[in-house]
Amino acid sequence: MTLNWQADSELFTMMKDQLFSAVLGDILDQMGLVHQFLPAEIMPLETSMLVAGRAMPVLLQDIGGESGTTGKPFGLMLEALDDLKPYEVYLASGGSPNYALWGELMSTRAIKLEAAGAVLNGYSRDTDGILELGFPTFSYGCYAQDQAPRGEVIDFRVNIKVGSVSIQPGDIIFGDRDGVLVIPNSVEQEVIEGAIEKVQGENLVRKAIQNGMSACEAFEKYGIM
Repeated sequence: MTLNWQADSELFTMMKDQLFSAVLGDILDQMGLVHQFLPAEIMPLETSMLVAGRAMPVLLQDIGGESGTTGKPFGLMLEALDDLKPYEVYLASGGSPNYALWGELMSTRAIKLEAAGAVLNGYSRDTDGILELGFPTFSYGCYAQDQAPRGEVIDFRVNIKVGSVSIQPGDIIFGDRDGVLVIPNSVEQEVIEGAIEKVQGENLVRKAIQNGMSACEAFEKYGIM
């Protein structure tokens, strides 16, 4: 199977319409890329939320009440936010998970910039406002404690690591209620094509089982379960 898409808008629409995190993760495993899921604590604020876009990694550090390295509240957070491009995902990590990394006003700005979503290795706040906006936000959950006196953004559009996952700018981020994973830019075509093929195969298996085929028989015939 060879798939062709003309732009990221077409690619990410297709992914959200046809794919899900489990099947993408299975293909990554088959390719030997077995550390691509972000920590299980990172979940959508609302279970129907989907995110598909390109990583714009954001690096934080704790400042412990000190002035920090940049000498201004939030460090480079506002600069990072303003630098978001269409179909990008604000992916933040680096500080301790004891303050919020995202909120309603940030979501409002990200929507204006046509960003795809926010994925936080930590908490988010202003939950009612974010849910009203419908902006795809994935985090540890809801916690209102502010970032300003506790942490700062020290860089963005740099390589980062979240849990056991290495992320580079431009990698594909995909998330749903079952988790968030990272597809390296270098293998995205192979992963997406493989996932589409696996979905088609799973549909055949589902029909076979519904028609009375045993699980053992179905796996022997299709190699999928």
